[in-house]
Amino acid sequence: MTRRIAAASFILAVMAGTAQAHTGHDVASGFTHGFAHPFGGYDHLLAMFAVGLLAANLGGRALWMVPAAFVSMMVAGGLWGLAGFGLPYVEAAILLSVGVLGFAALIRRSIPLVVATALAGAFAVFHGYAHTVEMPIGASALDYALGFIAGTVILHGAGLGAGLALNRVMPVRRSA
Repeated sequence: MTRRIAAASFILAVMAGTAQAHTGHDVASGFTHGFAHPFGGYDHLLAMFAVGLLAANLGGRALWMVPAAFVSMMVAGGLWGLAGFGLPYVEAAILLSVGVLGFAALIRRSIPLVVATALAGAFAVFHGYAHTVEMPIGASALDYALGFIAGTVILHGAGLGAGLALNRVMPVRRSA
């Protein structure tokens, strides 16, 4: 019974933070909010984890190139949003990124590195834009950006770790 209460308390505490992850109304630490942002919604969380899984499936140079493409283009999208420019279909593209990147990672087949980096980079623009336009009022843009970059790198690393562990048990099918 005590475990159930503890688990319910933990879930409620996490949900309370998640419910405020996209408000952008608190004056708070830019780094802290930026770091928490990728963990605050399943859309960001799953897409960034999928990037790591996809990179692990491909192996070799993809281990760093696919996540680096995502992070660099996420920064570009963030700068676009910070500059005040509009970007259409942001939420739809983020949702699509979860499906496409997730599918690419879960089919566990090798795809060309250029396709993987292009997919990761293209979708990352929308994630970066969303991160920046949802930045809390009064937060330092640099601190916020460093926070969401750090959170993203951790999620990519978690996906990489999970993918590399899975590859030991169930190797990826390579194209002939």
